[in-house]
Amino acid sequence: MIAIWGAKWHPFFMTYRPEIHDELVSVANALADVARAVILPHFRSAGLLAENKLAVGFDPVTVADKAAERAMCDLLAQLRPHDAILGEEYGAKSGTSGLTWVLDPIDGTRGFVSGTPTWGVLIAVGDDAGPQIGVIDQPYIGERFIGTPQGALFVGPHGEGAIQTRKQRPLSEATVFTTFPEVGSPTERAGFGAVAEKALLTRYGMDCYAYALLAAGHVDLVIEASLNSYDIQGPIGLIHGAGGIVTDWQGGPAHNGGRALAASNPEIHEEALAILREFP
Repeated sequence: MIAIWGAKWHPFFMTYRPEIHDELVSVANALADVARAVILPHFRSAGLLAENKLAVGFDPVTVADKAAERAMCDLLAQLRPHDAILGEEYGAKSGTSGLTWVLDPIDGTRGFVSGTPTWGVLIAVGDDAGPQIGVIDQPYIGERFIGTPQGALFVGPHGEGAIQTRKQRPLSEATVFTTFPEVGSPTERAGFGAVAEKALLTRYGMDCYAYALLAAGHVDLVIEASLNSYDIQGPIGLIHGAGGIVTDWQGGPAHNGGRALAASNPEIHEEALAILREFP
């Protein structure tokens, strides 16, 4: 089991259950391990095919997405049978424990089918108030980011250790990430653009890996829209554990999806939020 260091409390963790913290972290790691094993044989394989979920546009799903979610659900049936599950590919399963595992087997399937290593496995567990624990796992490069109310940790091929978000800096010195202009309405794109034009550097198309970079202290903001809950709950748990903030564009909870503003610290969050609030 990977330990989480640096005990702390974040106000966004509303219903933290310390008595089962270690068990939940252990299960989250086990889920990420089994997803890795299922997904990796398909990545960059010559015969990989993608089905399109949409009648208009392109939202791909592959055999790897489906197999990884099945594998994680099967493992949860053994390890935490009374918990609920919400997955991207197979929907919701009810539970009786008050906890729900939120699974996105491959966040960034467009990147996956393109051969880029910016996709990831997203895992979260929490209740109606939001995630307590969040994981972003990138199987191909072997990096895992885990956040809990006790802190956040990076584990990868070049070592492991506690991670924290960046300290305060003005928006004019910030690095901003997004998947825009691929997603979102014209109004949402304009809102993102209004923030980006004041930032030092803007980067595009990183999917969930952008949130991992924010948690690890390398970037300052991630701004998204048109999200589902399984797109954002893993990143929320990770970023809150690393000391950052994730809200919607009005400063409210973001764990049910929609628009999201992830920030490294309260000061830059407020600076970006003041701009995004002008784009309802």
